[in-house]
Amino acid sequence: MPIRLLSPEVASQIAAGEVIERPASVVKELLENSLDAGANTITIHVEEAGKKRIEIADDGSGIPADEIELAASRHATSKLVRSDELFSIVTLGFRGEALASIGSVSRMTITSRGDGEKEGTRLKVEGGKSGKPTKVGATVGTTVRVEDLFYNVPARLKFLKTDVTERRAIDSLVTRYALAYPAKRFKLTDGKNEVLQTTGDGDRRAILAALYGVDVAKQMLEVHSIEEGMTLAGFISPVSLTRSNRKEITFFINGRWVHDAALSTALMQAYHTLLMVGRYPLTALFLEIKPEDVDVNVHPAKAEVRFRNQDQVFSFVQRSARKALLAYSPVPNVATSLWGGRAAPVGSNSVGLDWAIGHDEQVSSDPANSDQLSVNNRDWRLETMGQSPGSNLQSSNPQFARIPLLRLIGQIGAVYLVAEGPDGLYLIDQHAAHERVLFEKLMAQREMKSIASQALLTPATVTLPPQSTQLLISQLPVLKYFGFDVDEFGPNTFQIRAMPVLFSGSDPSAALRALVEDFEEDEAPLKDEVEKKLAARVCKRMAVRAGMSLSNEEQRAQLNDLEACDSPRTCPHGRPTMIHLSVDVLERQFGRRGAR
Repeated sequence: MPIRLLSPEVASQIAAGEVIERPASVVKELLENSLDAGANTITIHVEEAGKKRIEIADDGSGIPADEIELAASRHATSKLVRSDELFSIVTLGFRGEALASIGSVSRMTITSRGDGEKEGTRLKVEGGKSGKPTKVGATVGTTVRVEDLFYNVPARLKFLKTDVTERRAIDSLVTRYALAYPAKRFKLTDGKNEVLQTTGDGDRRAILAALYGVDVAKQMLEVHSIEEGMTLAGFISPVSLTRSNRKEITFFINGRWVHDAALSTALMQAYHTLLMVGRYPLTALFLEIKPEDVDVNVHPAKAEVRFRNQDQVFSFVQRSARKALLAYSPVPNVATSLWGGRAAPVGSNSVGLDWAIGHDEQVSSDPANSDQLSVNNRDWRLETMGQSPGSNLQSSNPQFARIPLLRLIGQIGAVYLVAEGPDGLYLIDQHAAHERVLFEKLMAQREMKSIASQALLTPATVTLPPQSTQLLISQLPVLKYFGFDVDEFGPNTFQIRAMPVLFSGSDPSAALRALVEDFEEDEAPLKDEVEKKLAARVCKRMAVRAGMSLSNEEQRAQLNDLEACDSPRTCPHGRPTMIHLSVDVLERQFGRRGAR
């Protein structure tokens, strides 16, 4: 095949692929242009997750009429002149590729009026081809409308995520920039709904309250540190406020949102020994550093950076965050109920579990009598299945071929239950096991269409970030089916009026947050297995936690419930609920039998 030059159209579309990956990329480039233009008010409107229309209007300095055609050309920028300026960039944009790339894969209309001009100018670009500028009435500033994104690149359009996912990406982007620029007024609308609006009064904590709720905003710890030409400001969460993923870890460097693994690692080092494994803080940190000490010209998306002295920056971020944690975080108190076992009633501070559900016997407080009652109850269950009390369930009835009957020994570390079976020792993870128990009870009630719901005495109000709002709205019908009564209660705010009886006594807001917290970007929450996914997420949050001391009665009830499960060996997420150490393995470990 002969070598030939690419046509300008093909070259533009290839270049656009490096800058414009999805609708959120368009919003990011136009938003940064507005900030570079000195805008104080930025309005973003999207339709159909940005695929149909994205419109961003600002009151910045505008584009002069005689430069508007040039602005839509490749490699045209007002922010760089000489090559040495690449090493001290102070603007968000500098490549001169954004407008040209957007125009090559959409139908773009630019309307702008520069300072000192009496009228505005409008330019239309379709598939990379520019029309002639026309004079129009306009206020000072720029409005860019992008319609039919990727209309001429159907392969790119086909590989976009679902509308919910693409909207979440846009919402997440705008909310982060609203935090980074609290003195700017942002307004984001999606169709007819207002997703976000900030006042521009410079109060970051007020923006946190609008995004995450007043309770979360009050808990956030302020960070402010200056050292050797570097400044770190923002907020980090206390150890009691965490997430199950890193999505809420946000770093801005000189006003630019970046993804830097070293900064995230430095932050996590500050929380070392303070957080449970698999938990991550909620943070919004803004690092100001000399432009010549950071290289932002690494990737066309400008999301990656390199530092001249990475170790120095790493150490600065770690020490600053750790200092804030130690300064604000109180010394944790050990609950008196953990000394020598838990004396409080089951329903007082636990997750509101009725350990006797599904059991006819009354559990005695006397351990010896309780053992006898447990044995008698199991014998009764065996007899009702047509088996003798000493037979093995796994041998005759496939429906009950699950785990053998277990005899409780006790609890260790407030995490694991120890039990003896006919074939050795069993270690049961109390959290994973209870997840399985709750999940199967909830799904059984669903099959029988008898999920009982209990109205809350005082409705619980939950505020979620904008990127999570649309996801939850799309799941409201499924939540109602599972016994949750949830209504919209203002922008990004929901009110829980009722929840399933199975979870009575637990925190309703935690159940609601569990539905949206763990969703990955590529998940399609309304497709296959959505009900089981939602049920599994809620049960994970409602199950007893590691570190909770259980009474003897609760431990025995958990074993009984686990034995009755259809799939007792794993939790709904596939994690094992138990480890089996056979008698043979124990004998070899103690040297009572030679290794084979």
